Order: sequence, then C-alpha cells, then structure tokens
Amino acid sequence: MKETKHISRSRAQESSAAIEKMYITMRHLFNRGFYKPMGVSGDSLRESLLALRPEIYGNIAEEKVELNGLLYVIERLPIGIEQCRFINLTSDEGYSKSHFQPIVPPKRRRNCYRIDEEQMNVEITRGRSDIYDILTHLTFIFIESHKIKNRVLLDDGGEVSRDWQKLEQAIMQPKKLSQIEKEKAISHVANILARTFEEVLDIYDAFGSENAPDRFLHVIYWLGKLAIEEVIENNKRTITFSPVLRERLGHHIHGEIWATNIKEVLKENNLLKRPIHVISANMHSVMNSIFATPLLKTKFKDKSDFFIYEELSKSGAKETRSIVEELALKNGMISLPDCSGTNIDVQIFDTAKINWSKTAFPYANIDEEKPVIIVMDYAFGEQAYETIDELLKPYKKDTLLNVKSVSIMGKAGILEGGKGDIMIPSAHINEGTADNYFFENELTGAMFEGNDIAVFEGAMVTVLGTSLQNRDLLKFFHESTWGVIGLEMEGSYYQKAIQSASKIRKSVPHDIKVRYAYYASDNPLETGSTLASGGLGTTGVKPTYLITIKILEQIFNIKPAV
Repeated sequence: MKETKHISRSRAQESSAAIEKMYITMRHLFNRGFYKPMGVSGDSLRESLLALRPEIYGNIAEEKVELNGLLYVIERLPIGIEQCRFINLTSDEGYSKSHFQPIVPPKRRRNCYRIDEEQMNVEITRGRSDIYDILTHLTFIFIESHKIKNRVLLDDGGEVSRDWQKLEQAIMQPKKLSQIEKEKAISHVANILARTFEEVLDIYDAFGSENAPDRFLHVIYWLGKLAIEEVIENNKRTITFSPVLRERLGHHIHGEIWATNIKEVLKENNLLKRPIHVISANMHSVMNSIFATPLLKTKFKDKSDFFIYEELSKSGAKETRSIVEELALKNGMISLPDCSGTNIDVQIFDTAKINWSKTAFPYANIDEEKPVIIVMDYAFGEQAYETIDELLKPYKKDTLLNVKSVSIMGKAGILEGGKGDIMIPSAHINEGTADNYFFENELTGAMFEGNDIAVFEGAMVTVLGTSLQNRDLLKFFHESTWGVIGLEMEGSYYQKAIQSASKIRKSVPHDIKVRYAYYASDNPLETGSTLASGGLGTTGVKPTYLITIKILEQIFNIKPAV
C-alpha cells in the first residue's frame, strides 16, 4: 500500500496565501460598506496580517509593541487619527469647500478632515492601492493598541496599572514637559510597551514636531485608551466606506480629469501634434538635470554636477530651487499643479523654446518636429494604470497622440544589494496572480557602469503594498527561477496601460519605446534596511539624477562618449 505523503506548506506559501486572503477580505469589506477592525468582521484581516508578519511591522506577532513600524505608519496617517473611533474613507466629496482644515500626513499625499472628536474622514482619490495601504496600516496600529491594553488593564472592572495612571497625568499637562517630567513619563511608557528606556528615548523625538514635541506619549495613550474602551464599554472602533467612494472607485474619474487637463494645455500651446515623451519621475530631477548645472556652476565652483544636485535636494535650498524653476519657466516649461484629486503634479517642456546653450545638454540633437516632454509625479500603485491609460487615450476621441516613449523612474525595494543601487527590469510580475509583462527596456545595465553604483538587471515584482511583504516570500521570488531583483508597486500597471494603448487600442504608435529604471530605497531582506528603518537621505540623489540623465540623453539623441 502506498504511504500517504504528508504535505506541508512552506513559509513562502503561507505568506502568499495570507496576502491573497487580505486582498480578498479588503475588497469584501469595502463592498460591505463598513467593518469593526477589532470585532468579528476584522478577524480575517488581523489573522492574515499576523500570519504574514511583514518585515515593515517588525515585532507585530510578539508581546512587545513595535516602535519603528509604529513610526512608519503614524507618518502616513493623519495627525489625530489615534483619537478617533470612527474612520470614514470617502471620495473627493467637497470637504475642501467647507470650514474643515485638510490634514495631510507627512509621508502620504492624501487630504484628511477631522469632523469631530470621534471621527476622521480620509479622502481616497488614488484608487484601490490607497485603500489597501490605509487598511493595512490601521489594522497594524489597532493590533498594537490591544497589546498596550493587555499590559495596562488589570481586571474586567477597568482597573489600570500605575504606569498607565502616570502616563495619563503626563498627557493631561497643558504645558510642554520638562526634561525630568519627560524622562519619568518615558520610564512608565517603556514598561507599558515592554521596551527599554533607551529604545523609547531613541525614537521619542522622531514622533514629535515643533508644535507637539511630546506626541509619542499622546499616540501611545490614545491607542491604549480606545482599546481599553473597546473591551470595558464595548465601544468598538469602526471603519466605513462612503457610498460615493464605493460608487466611484475603479471608474478612472480623477485620472480622466487629470489627463484631460494635460491635453487641454497641450492644445492651447499648439503641442498636441508634436512627438511626446512621457516621464514618470519627481518634480525636480528633469528640470534640474536640464537647467541647474550651467546656471549654478559659478556659485558652486569646482564642484561636481552631483554635488549641485545634492545641494538642491536639501530642505533649506528653496531659494536656489526657485532660481532654477524661473529659468525653466522662461525656457518652455509649463507647470501644472494638480487640481484633479490624483495628487500628481505635471510639468510640460516644449523643447522648441529651450535655449540649449544654457542647458546641460548643449549637443541635444532634436529633429525638426521638436519633441514635448510631459513629466508626471509618482503615481501610487493601481493609480499608475488609471493615469497612463487615460493619458494615452485620444483627445476628444479623434486626435491621436504621437507618444514616442514612456519612461518610468521610481523607488523600489532591492533583494540583492543595498540602498541607492540601481535596478533595470526586463519584466514585471504581478504578485498574487503571477500575471507577467515582458518588454524591451531601452535602458540597460551597461549604461550605468563606471559611476560607483551597483546595477542589477532582471525581473521585478509589482506588489499590492510595501507593507505586505515578508522575508520568506521575497526570498522565494529572489532565489527561485523567477530570479526577481526587486519589488515596487506600479510597474505592471504602467506596462498594462502602455501595451493596451499601443498594441490593442492603437491610440499611440505601435513601436512606442519604454524605459524602466529604479533606485533602491531599502532592502527588505536585510534586518535594519527596511523602509521602517528611515529614509534615503542624500543616498538617493545620485541614482535619481543618473537615471534621469540617461533617459534625457536618449530623448535628446545624445550618443554616450566612448
């Protein structure tokens, strides 16, 4: 008789199943219209997140509270959300015309409105990826809040520990805490969080701001307070999705307004019939790469171009940046700040109006048709499909756009190498479905050699969210025959839109060129190198500009020096 083989799942398979379960659950809860994250309806999300144990959330499955993950999430959520029992996800429903002041999280461009003491409205205008992002973050902070509750609540009657009472006293003080008061409070909080005094002290100031230096204490207090009320008074926190958001989501409403605005401006300036090159990048690298170095060479004598770019990237360089912008605006740049709700600003460069002798590309070899460059700010996840799909559609159904190329320069997680390294993808693979998009990339690794930056070539995986990745799953992608070199959130969505527009719908030329290059913001396989470990600082400046310059050299037909 044949022995039955015992089949067990690997951690990578378990993680993959957990991500799929989260994805399906979030869509189900969205269609349902509301749920209670720490109630029965939130069970599935919590279980999946705890099974997955994403790298970015560190010690989520342990008893002690995760500090770096909490900081990462708090920077991406509106100030005050930890005090709210009701979180309402809405579409753009006119709150900007009200007395409510928009609250914009430091690290995520989304408008949020504090309706009253208990309710926070969060505007979702960037598609489903925005919903996955915020729901995962909220699930994480609610799990952490119950860890706090477990450590301070002594019985069912609501008696709390002395540490909690002391924290409450510190919170209620109207004035800024003195150094002694602050250290006493940190001592009590360290006990509550099952962390050392030093660990809390090290991260304390990162939570604070000029107006609220002791915000860390307030975040911990309110998270714990609402968790205690959930248990003692059965006041469950609730997340709702507005009817208008449920009706509008997936219909490209904001993307269509955004793309139409761009085409209207192109028409007004007689640019619609010209060859167009689209670049997805930030709002400074293309402008600075073209105009900054000749303009600022006298100010920064004997300094390299990359030194100048670093100086321009510093927070105190507002004045210098505005001088470069002034020159760009006089040389054919049109600035289009977003008013569509996509949060994607745009710059249009008319190369016919550029005085090439005043640029870093004096040997630009642009033909008689003089191309137009459209630079769009970074899209967010699935929003990449919505925006590029709408942009590549004909203007008013009959005027086809002559889009010669689409170039994507972005940040990504690397699986081999470190922060600041460059990745050149040859294909994008959709996580979860394994849908894959192969393309001929006009950029190659060889183009970036000799710049003291490591370059990796291969397939990249497009993930549902950076906060849903764990080491086992990423190791599988990297070490199996998929040979994945990195992970990002938009690549396959861009390629899906480009392929359908050029190969099926024929709204742009069939031979449209594509360029993809990413620089590494983190390595999720290395402890201490995940996104939660902090930003790139100036490490990202050189690869950002190197990629931008290589894209522009191809658009301007500049042959690299041999």
